[in-house]
Amino acid sequence: MRPLAVLLVPALLGACGTERLSRVGRDPPLSDVASPTGDPNYRPVSMPMPSPQEPPVNANSLWRPGSRTFLRDQRASQVGDLITVLVSIQDNAQLQNRTQRARSGTDSMGIPQFFGLQTRWFPPPANPSTLVQANGEQDTNGDGKINRADTITLRLAATITQVLPNGNYVLAGKQEVRVNAELRELAVQGVIRPQDIASDNTVKHDRLAEARIAYGGRGTLSDLQRPRVGSQLLDIFLPF
Repeated sequence: MRPLAVLLVPALLGACGTERLSRVGRDPPLSDVASPTGDPNYRPVSMPMPSPQEPPVNANSLWRPGSRTFLRDQRASQVGDLITVLVSIQDNAQLQNRTQRARSGTDSMGIPQFFGLQTRWFPPPANPSTLVQANGEQDTNGDGKINRADTITLRLAATITQVLPNGNYVLAGKQEVRVNAELRELAVQGVIRPQDIASDNTVKHDRLAEARIAYGGRGTLSDLQRPRVGSQLLDIFLPF
C-alpha cells in the first residue's frame, strides 16, 4: 500500500492544479503589462484585400482625404494607438420545440404453394402460409426549451496591433481588476474600419469583424463555482 500511496499523492496534487497551490493564502496575481504580439498564441491576421490603388492627389488643397479637421485627425490610426471599445451586449433568446412521432407495422411471409414441396420442407403442424410474422411499434416524444438572457456593459481600451493593407485595424486589448481576492478579466480582439471610429476615439463592439470578447475571472468565488476535477472526470467517463 505504501508504494501505491507514493504514486497517488503526486497525481492528486497535479490534479488539484499547481496554480491554485501556488497561491494558497494569497490573492490572484495580476499579469504583467506586455505587448499583445508577445503572446505565444498571437498570430497576425490575414484578411482578403482589394488590389492596391494610388492615393488621390488634390493639388493646391489644404484638405487631406480621411481627415476630419484642417489640422490633424485625432483618432487612432497607427500601430500602438489606443481605441476605446464600447461593449454593450443584451442578448435574449427563447426557443421551445416539441416533437411527437408514432409508427407501427406488421409484416408476414409464407410459402403456401411451391411445386408441392412445401409439405415436405415444412411438415405439419408447421403452416407454410405463415412462416414468418413480425410486428413493430415505435413511439418518440421530445420536448426542449431554452430561455437565456445575457447583459454585459463595459468599456475597454484596446491597442492597434496591425494595420491591414486595405486600411483596416486589428485590435487587441485586455483588462484585469482584482477585488477581494477575485480577479476579473476582460479581453477583446477584432478588426475594425477607420470609418467606424467615432470622433471621441471610441468604437462599438458590433462594428468589430471577427470579434472575440471574453469576460471571466479566477479566484476564490470562481474556484467555488467550478466543479472539482474528480467530478469533471466522472462526467466525461461515466456512461450513465
